[in-house]
Amino acid sequence: MAVFQVLFGLAVFAITRDYYMTDAPSVGAHAPTRIAPATAWPNVVTESNIARLSSSATGEAAVTDPIEMSRQADEFFANRQYEQAAALYERLLAFGPPNADVHNNLGLTLHYLGRSTEALDRLNDGVAVDPDNQRIWLTLGFVNSQLGNTEQARTALTAATKIGSDESIRQSAMTMLENLP
Repeated sequence: MAVFQVLFGLAVFAITRDYYMTDAPSVGAHAPTRIAPATAWPNVVTESNIARLSSSATGEAAVTDPIEMSRQADEFFANRQYEQAAALYERLLAFGPPNADVHNNLGLTLHYLGRSTEALDRLNDGVAVDPDNQRIWLTLGFVNSQLGNTEQARTALTAATKIGSDESIRQSAMTMLENLP
């Protein structure tokens, strides 16, 4: 099952990577490259969580599998159906344990919905969950730069260049840093 989850995550990443690289709003010459798909969910999904979450469906048949919710949320995001994506990312956060990738995805989605203050709250929550998550620092820098919060953007983007091992994230952060006033 773990191998399937890893392969599924990689497949979603591969399929959606080009979309996020070419269609995301730009900051100067570059924008965030993509959002990471939600990671595999440990065995913390309980019957009570499923019952509670299934009552808050997004207008379609209630999905209770966190992996399927993550896939659907990513698909909604890719199709620019941000309201539906945000609703599913919110539901994913309820499954626990806290997941920085879901905070990142929700934060970026909220920003695209024009709810940038709430987006910053979610992104900061994600940083608190995993301060070594390179992508969430990049997204935090991107949202702050879009809002004109230059110093906060600079701090977040500098962190994205210093942590993690994803060179494409590092390069995006460096490009955004160069384009800050």
